[in-house]
Amino acid sequence: MRSRKGYFSGQSFLLTCAFLFAAANGSAQESSTKTTSTLASAPAPVAGPSGALRDALLAACSQTQTEFARYLTARNKEAFSRMTPAARVALMKRFVLLNEPGKATASANPVGRPIVRCETPEVTTEMQIGGAELRDNVAFLPLDLRDTADTTGENVHVITMGLVREDGEWKLLSLGVLFLDLPALEVEWDTQEMETTESGAIVALKKIADALEAYRQKFGRLPESLANLGPPLHGAANGDAAGLVDSDLATGQKNGYGFRYVIVGASTLGAPAKYELSATPLQYGRTGKRSFFRDANGVFHGADRRGAIGNETDPKLK
Repeated sequence: MRSRKGYFSGQSFLLTCAFLFAAANGSAQESSTKTTSTLASAPAPVAGPSGALRDALLAACSQTQTEFARYLTARNKEAFSRMTPAARVALMKRFVLLNEPGKATASANPVGRPIVRCETPEVTTEMQIGGAELRDNVAFLPLDLRDTADTTGENVHVITMGLVREDGEWKLLSLGVLFLDLPALEVEWDTQEMETTESGAIVALKKIADALEAYRQKFGRLPESLANLGPPLHGAANGDAAGLVDSDLATGQKNGYGFRYVIVGASTLGAPAKYELSATPLQYGRTGKRSFFRDANGVFHGADRRGAIGNETDPKLK
């Protein structure tokens, strides 16, 4: 089981900065409010910024992207829609410090302050929302976040969450001292995301090449398409669906890259038959910049082709 400590330390970029700021100012202390012992299966209506923050946390816990987007400002919502699904999930994780979707429940403490509980098989976090400090169209609310296994209250994090009223509705504005400015972070996130997807594309190309050789060894020929490498819909693996790669790779698209398989020459038969493989970003500049190519001799190449298919003249990959 993963250590709970890892959820409350490390490299969570936005919330971790807020936590460190709070700790530096001596704010991390056990909340004076106590939770109710029974959590409601459905949240009761809560108006104002407290209700908006509660519902945003519930959506972040369950990783419901469309619901979470409701609590973003128009500018941030537009940027959120352009992010890859993986990046959107990564952002929501930062709000609850959990790496997988959780069971989200809401309740209230004895004085009516909202409580959000996010439960996963490994760890459960509980977030208590304090009273709002209103300043015209801006509200600041203290948020106590703790691991429910922490019975001493030593590791409670107190964060000030900011919300702004936009078109009559409350939207997320800041986490601690950091403004939630998704457009300004898009370039940084895209760069990080592209590094991951590009590395994944290289790994995927190698998996396809290994699967093609396994197919050749088993059936004495190369398959006609990537679809022949995928899992069978029914029954045992066969020449039409050999079960050598997952269904995504079999369709030619996975993790922001498109994959192409071409037989070199007219025949698929025998060991002399050769093939070429390519991996190209589906959204150039967002899911990747480099195009990758495996030539007929098994050498891998990579270069920025601005979204075009690579070839054997590209630099060899180390």
